[in-house]
Amino acid sequence: MAKRVYFAFHYQDVIEFRANVVRKHNFTGGVEAAGYYDHSIWEAAKKTGDLALKKMISAELTGTSVTTVLVGAQTYARRWVRYEIMKSIEKGNVMLGVHINGIKGKDGQTKLNGPNPFEYLALSISQDGRTATPYEWNGGSWIKYGDLGAFGIPQLVEEQRGNFIQLSNSFPVNDWVAHNGYSNFAKWIGA
Repeated sequence: MAKRVYFAFHYQDVIEFRANVVRKHNFTGGVEAAGYYDHSIWEAAKKTGDLALKKMISAELTGTSVTTVLVGAQTYARRWVRYEIMKSIEKGNVMLGVHINGIKGKDGQTKLNGPNPFEYLALSISQDGRTATPYEWNGGSWIKYGDLGAFGIPQLVEEQRGNFIQLSNSFPVNDWVAHNGYSNFAKWIGA
């Protein structure tokens, strides 16, 4: 069965064309994709406020089973990408990152890979393994994530209970160019 994929990305990477290469490639022919935002809709929601953005993201995540974070130069620092990641975990989506800076932008140039967003996010797992509290790195220490509180998770194995887990230890990140994403993306998402 086809998987519905939610793409989290920094809009600058759409402007530079890199995000579109991944979002619009035909990796299995019939896979529907959520997370394709019309920029005007996104801007209208931003003007309405944070609650409108959160509702829009939640609605777009409905029916998806995979979240792919398209990693550009500044993706790691984007507030709403972080929210999309945490909401995807809360929902139980399969998570992965894909570096896109090796893709030539509309200027014909590539960039160095941006920082891995999963390095800047973590979960504190409850002692019973049933609740996760999200955290983010503020440049000097780990602080509770402000846009989403603790949420229920499927009970984890005993070794993970009561631990602080940085997301980079749990979710893979591939490189679209170096790891041949055009041919391998379907495998990465388990399609």
